[in-house]
Amino acid sequence: MTSRKLQVATFGIGVSLLAMTLYGCDVETQADERMETEADYLRAMEELSNWGRWGVDDELGAANLITSEKRLQAAALVQDGISVSLAHDIVQEEAVDATTILNREVLRATETGASDQLQYTGSYHGVIHSHLDAIDCHIMVEGKGYNGVSLEEIEAADGCPRGSIHALRDGIVTRGILFDATLLPGKGTAEGWLELGTAIRKADLEALEEIQGVHVEPGDVILLHTGRWKRRASLGPWDPSEGVAGYHADVAYFLKERGVSFIGHDMWNDVFPHEFSDDVRLPLHRLALVSLGVGIFDNLDFGDVAEVARRLGRYEFLFVAAPLRIEMGMGSPLNPIATF
Repeated sequence: MTSRKLQVATFGIGVSLLAMTLYGCDVETQADERMETEADYLRAMEELSNWGRWGVDDELGAANLITSEKRLQAAALVQDGISVSLAHDIVQEEAVDATTILNREVLRATETGASDQLQYTGSYHGVIHSHLDAIDCHIMVEGKGYNGVSLEEIEAADGCPRGSIHALRDGIVTRGILFDATLLPGKGTAEGWLELGTAIRKADLEALEEIQGVHVEPGDVILLHTGRWKRRASLGPWDPSEGVAGYHADVAYFLKERGVSFIGHDMWNDVFPHEFSDDVRLPLHRLALVSLGVGIFDNLDFGDVAEVARRLGRYEFLFVAAPLRIEMGMGSPLNPIATF
């Protein structure tokens, strides 16, 4: 057995042994979907793993579920010719939630034309800029990313050697589903957003399927609208440590059962605070990226698409996203588009 095959084969064993050692639980005998303790989280990391599912050299993860047939089915969803941006305007002014901004500088302005320079003051990752996380390298557990890529490999390559954003250079074209969490009874406020710290669980997504008349299928992208940007515009920016409405970690079971290819949110996806210790920061990020190989869109803006979906009475659409072609990149800013 090659070294990489051994890494893939032993990942689940390592997580299982760690869970049993730390928490005295028998991972093999637990088949429920509880996600209340760190033992539950560790069990899910092992149970839900897609490592090796598409081969030991796989770089696409759950994006493999977006087949040619799936793209054709998604294209058939275009009935009204209405397209909507799913990104937020790139923030160029510092705020408590925007410590990294885009500096735009005019370099030349003459009678023949003008040009400018665009430069982030730090990473585009974080809680303000619309971007896509590569499935590998950006988030790791015990020095390993999806399908076994290691910290040592990243350091040696000075970048993401496998599963980088470059693997998605041909774009993402599939069916998108907007889950408008403000429609959930008892969840949304009269102003049109969720209160900080509101958790959207697997059962809530199933309830939204009934409310919105949709059913998630393999290869779909699911996007969670919590009204983050509307709240920010009305009440001002806030430090994420005060709370974030988002996905509960038990949504990982929904992702595996339904074959979701990517997830998205109007902030960093994970609900905060959560049940786990600080050692398990962003638990759904870890479960989705590292275990499942499900890519994550952060800080999207669903205000406009939610209005269109409500008006049309349709929450499914053609979803298209094209990350930048960055070799060994760990993510990319981008502007996804929904077309009805």
